[in-house]
Amino acid sequence: MPLRTFLQAKIHRATLTGACLDYEGSISICPELLEISGIIPFEQVDVYNLDNGERLTTYAIRGEPGEIRLNGAAAHKGSPGQKVIIAAYCLLDAREQKEHIPSVVLVDGANKAKGQQHG
Repeated sequence: MPLRTFLQAKIHRATLTGACLDYEGSISICPELLEISGIIPFEQVDVYNLDNGERLTTYAIRGEPGEIRLNGAAAHKGSPGQKVIIAAYCLLDAREQKEHIPSVVLVDGANKAKGQQHG
C-alpha cells in the first residue's frame, strides 16, 4: 500500500511580525507555538499568506516569543501584520491513516495560542 500525504500540524492565522531578507532562509516561529503544534526546528513547512495569496515551502526555526518572521527569499512573500497559515505534512501508511488526527493551533493577534483542535 502506498504512503499518502496528510496534514500533521497547522498554526492557523498567525500574524507576521517581521521579514528579514538578510538571512539564509526559513520561517522563525514562536517557541510556544512550535511546542503546542508539534512542529520541530528544521522541519519542512508550507506557509500560506491569507492577505496576498502567496504560498511558499521552507523550514521552521525557533524564533523569539511571539515571533513569526519570514527569512531570506521568503521575506518577499509577506509583510509584518499579514496573516499566515503554517502547515506541516506527514506520510502515512494505510494503517496510520485510519487513526491520524492532525494538530491545529489557533492563535490570536499577538501569536498566543488561544485554542487547539485535533482533527
